[in-house]
Amino acid sequence: MTSINEQPIPAARPVIGEDEIEAAVRVLRSGRVVQGPEVAAFEEGFSRLVDDRHCVAVNSGTSALHLLLLALGIGPGDEVIVPSFSFAASANAVRLVGADVVFADIEPGSFGLDPAAVEAAITPRTAAIMPVHLYGHPAAMDKLMPIADKHRLAVVEDACQAHAAALNGTPVGAFGAGGTFSFYPTKNMHSLEGGMVTTADAELARTLRLLRNQGMEQRYANEIVGANMRMTDVSAAVGRVQLGKVEAWTEQRRANAAYLDAHITAPAVATPPVAEGARHVYHQYTVRISGDRDAAMAKLTEAGIGNAVYYPTPIHRLKPYWEPDQKAGRTWDLPETERAAAEVVSLPVHPSLTEGDLQRIAAAVNSLGENL
Repeated sequence: MTSINEQPIPAARPVIGEDEIEAAVRVLRSGRVVQGPEVAAFEEGFSRLVDDRHCVAVNSGTSALHLLLLALGIGPGDEVIVPSFSFAASANAVRLVGADVVFADIEPGSFGLDPAAVEAAITPRTAAIMPVHLYGHPAAMDKLMPIADKHRLAVVEDACQAHAAALNGTPVGAFGAGGTFSFYPTKNMHSLEGGMVTTADAELARTLRLLRNQGMEQRYANEIVGANMRMTDVSAAVGRVQLGKVEAWTEQRRANAAYLDAHITAPAVATPPVAEGARHVYHQYTVRISGDRDAAMAKLTEAGIGNAVYYPTPIHRLKPYWEPDQKAGRTWDLPETERAAAEVVSLPVHPSLTEGDLQRIAAAVNSLGENL
């Protein structure tokens, strides 16, 4: 039970400091608030995180995925291979462009797409593979990229939880045809709300800029059918401030994770492994609970330790996907996905944690014992 002098430790804590507030106020006072110089500067700054790729800022991570698929020409008749163990936006973006979602199983360690499962899921209709760098751990891009190249498939990286993550020195968002990032308030860095698409292809970047702005670069000179998915300059100004802090925050997250790795000893709790060559940025510190997960979470909550399950229901079991598959008589064999959804719990790892917080988290987890 939480002591009367101990405040609960939240699972996540958005950072909005005086620097962010001042940046937002400065833009508001300027009167230049939509798709202006702040957005351009944010795009330029973010490119340094992704090997100097072109960056196109939009209004959310979901929009980033949606527009990238549109820009790649993916639509009706195409299939995109997606992990079911992810936030629904990964699959929703595919459905929004009219393509079909094909679910593939995950690796048990990284929670990313299993390359062997991806290879087995490829059909003549497959147009793209969507690796998700879940929780901040890079997917197995060293194995997925050769598969994509062999079958001439686009790779659309969902890096919405993985700012500054890398594999063998290459940052996520710099592997495939394009990468996507989210700047939702609880991400490793944020812009209040927003997203970014990254690509090495200048023409693809231009198409993305058209799509986000009603299909036009010059006012009223619409070249294609587009939408309004622009980022505001207020969001971009906040994002620029956060961009200057994300590296220090990332190192703090990694240090916090290292502490928890070293101090969590409960037999029923497995700490998150890290693949060789991977730079895990710990958007979430996700453990596996063997035993009664609900009871474990209740005990942690009683001890004042924030915790959550991301994600309790795999996408293929959500109503918009489950019901059509049932009618079509289609089933998915995803044992690692099902096991992860039944076992995972995410613990606080954000950079606002103190040493005392980390001690409390480890002690509360260890108190769970082995008989859950």
